Amino acid sequence: MSFRKIDVDALDEELLSKEELFIFSNGVANGPTLESVKSKAIDVRNALTRLVTPGFFVGRGDTATALSIALDNPPYGLDNDEAKAQNTRNVLDVLSSVKASDILGHVKALSSDQQLVLMKYIYKGMATPETGQSAVLLNWHDKLTEVAGVGCIVRVITDRKTV
Repeated sequence: MSFRKIDVDALDEELLSKEELFIFSNGVANGPTLESVKSKAIDVRNALTRLVTPGFFVGRGDTATALSIALDNPPYGLDNDEAKAQNTRNVLDVLSSVKASDILGHVKALSSDQQLVLMKYIYKGMATPETGQSAVLLNWHDKLTEVAGVGCIVRVITDRKTV
């Protein structure tokens, strides 16, 4: 029974710590900050809304561009939970703005990296059911799995970098 008291992870030379997963410069993780994510939120909102003249909203905006903006350069890193939460809201806003019939076209237009990031946000949204978007997320998950395959799910689940 004494063998159970040994921390085998401490003996693993190839074990990565959370800090080693991110690129550091001057002791700070490189990546989006809360300010840059808030700026991205404005770009996403501008892409989602289309104004013909100031104050007059006309239909849906460019959801494909908004989705691409929201998925590019997601905040990973340590100690930036606010930036992660803000970017999650950005992505979920875009996903809920897309008509169900347009989802497949949007997914096909994404790069494979963007598809992986999208799957991460879908799972993050499913983990927080209080957002009330479970049906929307399940539609996106179905179409994304159809395009990217089951391998996308496995890669996301095993990836240590979370959004």
